[in-house]
This record gives sequence, C-alpha cells and structure tokens, in this order.
Amino acid sequence: MKKLKIDLLSKIILIIAIVYTFIITNNLIYKTNYNEGDVTLIGKIINITYSDDKTDLIIKAKEKIKVSYYGNLNYKLGDYVKISGTLNTPYDNTVFNLFNYRKYLLSNKIYYILYADKIEKIKDNDNILYKIKNMIYERINNLKSKDYIKTFILGDKQDLSDEVLSSYQENGISHLLAISGMHISLLVVILSKMLKKFKYSYFIISIFLIFYAFLTSFTPSVLRAVFLYIFNKIDKKHLILLIASFMLFYNPYYIYNVGFLFSFIISFYLIYFGNLANKFNNYFVKLFITSTICFVASIPIMINNFYYINVISPFINLLFVPLISLIIFPLSLLTLIFPILDNLLYFLTGIMESLTLFCNHFNINLIMVKINFLVVIFYYLIITLIFVKSKYFYILIIILILHNNIKHFNHNSYLTMIDVGQGDSILLEIKDKTILIDTGGNMFSDYNIAKNKLIPYFKSLGIKKIDYLILTHGDYDHMGESINLVNDFKVDNVIFNHNDYNDLELELIEILKNKKINYFKDLKQINIYNNKLYFLNKKIYEDENDNSSVIYFEINSIKVLLMSDAGIDVENDILNNYVLNNIDILKIGHHGSKTSSSENFINNINPKYSIISVGKNNWYGHPNDSVLDILSNSVVYRTDIDGSIRFKLENEIKIRKCLQ
Repeated sequence: MKKLKIDLLSKIILIIAIVYTFIITNNLIYKTNYNEGDVTLIGKIINITYSDDKTDLIIKAKEKIKVSYYGNLNYKLGDYVKISGTLNTPYDNTVFNLFNYRKYLLSNKIYYILYADKIEKIKDNDNILYKIKNMIYERINNLKSKDYIKTFILGDKQDLSDEVLSSYQENGISHLLAISGMHISLLVVILSKMLKKFKYSYFIISIFLIFYAFLTSFTPSVLRAVFLYIFNKIDKKHLILLIASFMLFYNPYYIYNVGFLFSFIISFYLIYFGNLANKFNNYFVKLFITSTICFVASIPIMINNFYYINVISPFINLLFVPLISLIIFPLSLLTLIFPILDNLLYFLTGIMESLTLFCNHFNINLIMVKINFLVVIFYYLIITLIFVKSKYFYILIIILILHNNIKHFNHNSYLTMIDVGQGDSILLEIKDKTILIDTGGNMFSDYNIAKNKLIPYFKSLGIKKIDYLILTHGDYDHMGESINLVNDFKVDNVIFNHNDYNDLELELIEILKNKKINYFKDLKQINIYNNKLYFLNKKIYEDENDNSSVIYFEINSIKVLLMSDAGIDVENDILNNYVLNNIDILKIGHHGSKTSSSENFINNINPKYSIISVGKNNWYGHPNDSVLDILSNSVVYRTDIDGSIRFKLENEIKIRKCLQ
C-alpha cells in the first residue's frame, strides 16, 4: 500500500510539474532584476569561453548574465569584474523550427546578453572552489589531449572541432561525450573502493559528487546522476520522476535543454525497462539491447532537434561505449593525475576521432519532419508499448517509414522567404518537389548559412533533396552558399541566369561537373506538376543586378513575382513585354533599395503582399524609406523584423511569420 501511494504521488507531482512548465514557458514568465539598455554592473565570472578574437563570459550579478566582448581577457573564474555596455534580450530563431538561442539561455536561467564596451577587474578570486577549478583548467591546458580531458572531466566541449562534434552527433554517440550516469557511476565505484572501510563513505562521496557537479557547472545530466546517488534509498522508478519534477519547478525552461531531455527520458526507460538486457549473459548482447533502448527512447528528441535519426547508431554504440567507458574516460582521469599518460591518451583519442569520421560514411540517416507535442506523446505511447510487448516493434518501424516519407503525402504548396541576413533565399515547395531560389551568402563572415540554416530547415520539413536550385545572378549575397549547399545536401539541377558566368559561378560549375549535377543556363521556363515557372528577364544589361532572373508563376490562381536584384530599367522592360497586374506576392527587388520598385511599377502590378529580404541593421540602409512609402497599399513583410515568412499557396493565402 505504501509503495502504491509513493508511486501515485510521484506521478501526480510530475503531472503538476509538466502543467506548471507548460504555463510558464508558453507565457514566457520569468523574474529578472534588469531592463534592456545601457548598464554598468559588477559580477563574478562563473564561466569563460574563447573564440578567435571574442570572449564570452557568464557572470553572476543580481542574476546570471551572458557577456559578449570583442577582445581577449586574461581573467579567471571567480574574479569580480565591472562591465559597461548594452543589455539586450537574446534573439529568437528567425528560421522556422531551428535552434532558439533565447530559450537555450533561459534553460540556464540567463535572461539577457550584455554586449560589453569595457570590462575591468576589480577583485581577484578568493573562493576556494573556483581556485580549485582554475587549477584544474590550468593543469589540463598544459596537456596535448586537453580537448578530451575537458570534455570527459569537466563537460567542456569548446575545444573540439565542429567537424568532429558533428560526426559524433550523426553517429548517435554524442551522449557519450556528455557527463552523465556512466561517468558518475565510475567515480562512485572508484571512491567506494577507496573508502570501503570508512564509516562515513556515503557522506563523503555525496559531498564529492556535489563538488563535481559544481566543476561541471551543474549540468542537468550531472545533477540527475548525483541526485540518484544521494537519494538512493528511494526506489529509482519513483526517484527519477521526482528529480525531474523538482528540477522543472526550479527552472521550467529546462524543457528547452536537449541535455535535460536526453538525460531524463533515456534514464526513465533504462530504469523501467533496462532489465530486458539482464536476461542475457553476453556483454555485447546486453550492450546492444541497452543501446537500442537508449536509441528508441531518444527518437522523438532526435526528430525535433536534429530532424533525422541514424538507424545504425545502436551498432556504432557497440564500438564506442566500451572504448569510452572502459578506456578513454578512465584514462582521462588518470592523465589528469599523471600527465605522463598524456601522449597515450592523445594517441587513443586521435584513433577515436578517425573511427567516428570513418563510421560517418556508413550512416543510414532518415530525415524526419519536426513534430508537435501531441505527436511526441503518441510516439512515446508506441515506444512504451513495444518495450512492454516487444512483438509490436513492427508498429514503430511502420510509423518511422511513414514519417520518413510524409513529404510524399503532402499536396500543398508553400513559398518561404528564409532569413539569411543581407541576402536572398526563397524556398518553393510544390507538393513533394522543391525549388530553392538563391542561397544567401556573406563574404565578410565564415558563418556557414547552408549548414546552420538552410539544410536544417529543409530537414525539418522532411525535404531530402533540392530538385532545382535557381541562382538568379552571380552576386555573393545570392549564391555565396551554393558551394556549401551542393557539398552537403543533394541537389539535382542548378539553373543559372542568362548572363556570362563570373568567377564564383565558374567555381561552382567545376564542383557540379565533379558531382555530375545537371546545370542549365538561360531557360525560358520549368514545369512542375503542370505549374510553370517563367523566367521573364532576357535582356543583357551592364549591371549584374539587372541581369537577375525574374521569375513569375501562378499556383492555385495565386500570382507570384520574384524580382531578385533587378532594378527600375528591368521593371520598365517587364511592363513593356508582359501583362502583369494584381500580383498576390511580390518579392521586392534588391532588398528594398531605391534602385528598384519604382512607383510606376508598383502601381501597375498592384501587389497584395510584398516581401523584403534584408539584414537587421544593415549598413546599406535597406529597405529605403521611399520604397516603403511606395508600398503603402501593400502588406509588407521583412526578414529583419518578421524573420522568415511562409505562405501557404491556396485559394486563401495563409501566412506565418517566424517572429510573431
């Protein structure tokens, strides 16, 4: 009876925590001590991250604040600093479905970013805990294998390359890099053996684990593992629910932390169904079953955060789990104590990196459409069912196959202007066919728009390939990401404008030839499911912008005109050669520059909706006020204000803005 009461109580508390989390997060309720604007404040440094010529701090003042500073700082954890700068609310994602930085910071109880103009140290660290943490960092930084020791001992992955981190993620083994139950269990085993004859071993180990949680910045996965040990007198089936509940009461925004979700959901299923592996004596059979439980339990999280699942990841885990848990992690601990082992660890982690990059070539990734909360619940009902009755495993397989091919069942058409900053990229979906018009590009930045925005967005929609990539002209802000795109995503056909190729286009053509991708020039039209896309601009101009492909099409009686960077001369030629009026959606030429969108042109085509792709606070002053005045009778959407804009092309146009 008592067990039933505890079981019921733990579930009721979890339900209350979930309802509380839903209310708080959906209404963005949080308490802060600051307001946006210019500030000067004093705080203690609790985290430091370096990248190129930029330093990011997390300071503890009246609350935690993220500090961004261009320059190098020679400060240590625990130092007190005085900072002057501008306090801003973190940005939301401006492309649908993608990573939301603001919500991520909220999951760390950070509500503002302080863009610092001046930082000065006013007091050295005098906290013994931070002194120990600084000493550990200094000791690690002198080692060749520092990137992996930081990863496995402190949970700090900032020194690992993006390529290697991506390979771990794609192989489905990135969870092995996060400090969690495996690491804590090993530490507990070591400490238990060292203190087995000591009367207060449980108390000492608990204190050490709390200190270790401090070293790892109290990440959710570490807190879960530490609490599971400290409160081990409570049945784990109830305890895991209680820990999750109280962490959500403390910070409801943990629900946006992928580490929190992975840690608790996988732990839940291992606690409840891990005994399925105990029926077997063979280590690798047990490991495979355990890895499969972890993989299946993580499927909805993978779908909604990475938009794919790697179906062979349980097999890859057979290689990496023993390698990391039995060799790399213990050796990382020993190397921290005995630096003479550094070369050996460096050699073995090099082999591990080569292995993960090699395994990347054999991945079977299923691209999956992002799902809503109700579908997530449905998935977990099915997942729970198959763990209870394994004979129903085929149901999950059927669902995954259907989910992977759901794009083929969609008979709607959409037009999305993707926010790529000061550039253009427009996605047109006609049933299961996909046309991308320009890719965006920023020649002044190394930021990979294709990898970080375009490709994840395509995957979140279930798009597996681009049928046609139309490059309206050769300017970098329109096709600068085309090489990154064709290198990392499947593209069937590329269409260039009617002008001579420039150097950037020729560089792309060499890659297209090597990849055997079809490319065309100066097309008059393309046909997709009885829908025709017409290329209107055929005249050769001196200005590359005026040679832009101007594209017109009608879908479900909705008229769309995309002007790329074409100027007023092109607009006049189009009016002289074509009858265009009452356009439903007009992509404004040249980002709203005064060189395009003449009053005569706008009055003639009479656009209902006008969309402008433009970078926030761009130095060109786009869009020009005179153009906005000319568009006064049209509903204007801009990527710098609205983020990405998505139109459902049906009789009554439905519009979504990424930034509401």
